[in-house]
Amino acid sequence: MSTISLKVNGRVHTLELDPATPLLFVLNDELGLRGPKFGCGMAQCGACTVIVRGQVVRSCVMPVSAVREDEVTTLEGLGTPEKPHPIQQAFISEGAAQCGFCLSGVVLTAKAALDEKPDASDEEIREALGGVLCRCFAHLRMMRAIRKYADMRKA
Repeated sequence: MSTISLKVNGRVHTLELDPATPLLFVLNDELGLRGPKFGCGMAQCGACTVIVRGQVVRSCVMPVSAVREDEVTTLEGLGTPEKPHPIQQAFISEGAAQCGFCLSGVVLTAKAALDEKPDASDEEIREALGGVLCRCFAHLRMMRAIRKYADMRKA
């Protein structure tokens, strides 16, 4: 066990952990966050997605020790129920979520892709989302929400 300081969604947490513990387990079990979810455990479905250093990361395979002092952003860290982040509001407005299992992967991946390339085409957005599995097939509504967010950022 080691003492690890972890900055998540703007707050610093000091925890006693095995440094090899997957970040996902720390976020879920130690911090009570429910945005990132355990899906496949092999970094293939995207349900556990978080943002670290502006990049999407699969938290199910990232040891907590690899994060160090980098800021970790989860779905909960974007906005609040009272004041959702604009991309979250776009998803709400478009009714783009169904079961919600993939939302961390879809929303955070789309946000990171558009932060990196604000004028990304629909094809580039689809390519970025290629590693996120959605089992409800709400893809068209999700793309409408992401495009709405992207267009709003340009205005």
